[in-house]
This record gives sequence, C-alpha cells and structure tokens, in this order.
Amino acid sequence: MPRAALKTGSFTYGDYCLWPEDERWELIDGEAFAMAPAPTRMHQEFVVELAAQIHPKLAGSGCRVYVAPFDVRLPKHDESDARVDTVVQPDLAVICDPHKLDVKGCRGAPDWIVEILSPSSAVHDQVRKRALYERQGVREYWLLHPTDRVLTIYRLGADGAYGKPDVQALEGQTSVGVVDGLEIHWPAPETDPLMSTGD
Repeated sequence: MPRAALKTGSFTYGDYCLWPEDERWELIDGEAFAMAPAPTRMHQEFVVELAAQIHPKLAGSGCRVYVAPFDVRLPKHDESDARVDTVVQPDLAVICDPHKLDVKGCRGAPDWIVEILSPSSAVHDQVRKRALYERQGVREYWLLHPTDRVLTIYRLGADGAYGKPDVQALEGQTSVGVVDGLEIHWPAPETDPLMSTGD
C-alpha cells in the first residue's frame, strides 16, 4: 500500500532495478510511491482466495494469473525497459497475451487487474491507478473493499474509456468479463469467520 514518496525526482525502470530488494516501490509517470512492507492478513485472505479460484479456471484459456510482488511495466511508446517510467505491482493481474510476459514480469497492460483497498492505498488505487489503467487499456479493473465487502468494477468501453462503474456487494458470484465462463464465488462471512474481519 503506497505512502508518501520518499524519493524525489523523476525515475525510470532502470533506476528502479538498482534500488534495494527489501524495499517495494511503484513508479507512475516517473514519480516513486513507497509500498508498505507487508499487507494485512485480510488483504492476503482475499488475494489467496481469488488466486485459488482463478488459477484452475484459466486452464486452456491462454491466460495466466499473477499476484504481487510482480512487476508490470507500462511503456508509453516503444521505449526500452530502462527508460520506462511506469512500473506497478497490482495485487492480482491476469494476462492473456503471452508475448507480454518475460523474465522480468509483464510489459504492457494486463487484461484484468484486481486491487485490494486499504485506507492507505485508497487514493492511489481509486484515482492514480484507475486513470493509468484506463489510459493503458486494462480491459477490466476491480477495486475490492474488504471492510465494507463491496466490489467496484470498471470495464473498458469501445471508446477506450471506463464507463460507469458496476458496484456490487461481495456475495453470491461475480462474472469476469475478460474470461468466458469465469465466475468468482464470494465466501460468506458467516461460513468463513476469517473473512469477516476488516482490513
């Protein structure tokens, strides 16, 4: 989860690769945002639950699912990796184009991104990353509010922009638009007590 940037100036992926491995950062348009060293237990409950449901259902689809820390480089044009000034680590990303995957992670927009919100990450995820993902062409962007158990879904329209968000409670199941037949089934707090405590 991001906090106030401690590095000032404009940076690139080339700079990012030289920073200490025990520090987590994201770059958006050259600005560095520090990430919390460890997410909360509730955050991890949702990440693990989502990944466990998604992974087996992607078999044969050509898509792959990855969880943070996983570098997603988002170039503006065809610049070299060292000059890319935007690198993010989504909580969960699904990529359906194998040509975007390499030993460093992903270069180019994932098809589907999920971010788990916390008080410290809300503005970063809801404002900065939403605008970034829309601009980069992320087809589906989910913002999951674990405390309120609410899901906000942005889907890319034919005009290349996110339309009005689809807001729904975390109950029953939710269909994923970018993968045919994929549905996420939400554990009920009354049947899974570990999912009932806020972030």
